[in-house]
Amino acid sequence: MSPDGRIAVCPGSYDPVTNGHLDIITRTSRVFDRVVVGVVNQPVRKQQTLFTADERKVFIEDATTDLTNVEVKVMSNLLVEFAKDNGARAIIKGLRAISDFEYEFEMNQLNRKLAADIESMYIFASANYSFLSSTGVKEIATFGGDVSDLVPAPVARALAERLSR
Repeated sequence: MSPDGRIAVCPGSYDPVTNGHLDIITRTSRVFDRVVVGVVNQPVRKQQTLFTADERKVFIEDATTDLTNVEVKVMSNLLVEFAKDNGARAIIKGLRAISDFEYEFEMNQLNRKLAADIESMYIFASANYSFLSSTGVKEIATFGGDVSDLVPAPVARALAERLSR
């Protein structure tokens, strides 16, 4: 597929998808004609995912049904290759804190070396989601905390089922 400047990829492990992730996806969908959410099959930075890639894909599909220009796919290859395969010229990521920036800065440099024609762009987290992480959500859910305002309802139910002690 040839690159199109109006297609963006939003990659992530989304284990689980949070309202912060959905905020970034929604905001990206307002700027680009088509957004492909890339669910990383086996994240390198994380030991084991709580949910399978297919489960994570379904959670995102359910949460973005009103966004007609958003498509969700599982990815098992290099991000820049996934972007090329989907005709994207932009990789969009959310930034919450300085620690996110440091990691993303390194990844940007590596991705530019592999594919200089694909731009990495960053959207700052909305203030009400700047603290939100999948890891934090899992920790709260593990100890029976209420995560219903942090994740979509089906995700909250699945977390309660999987992590209840």
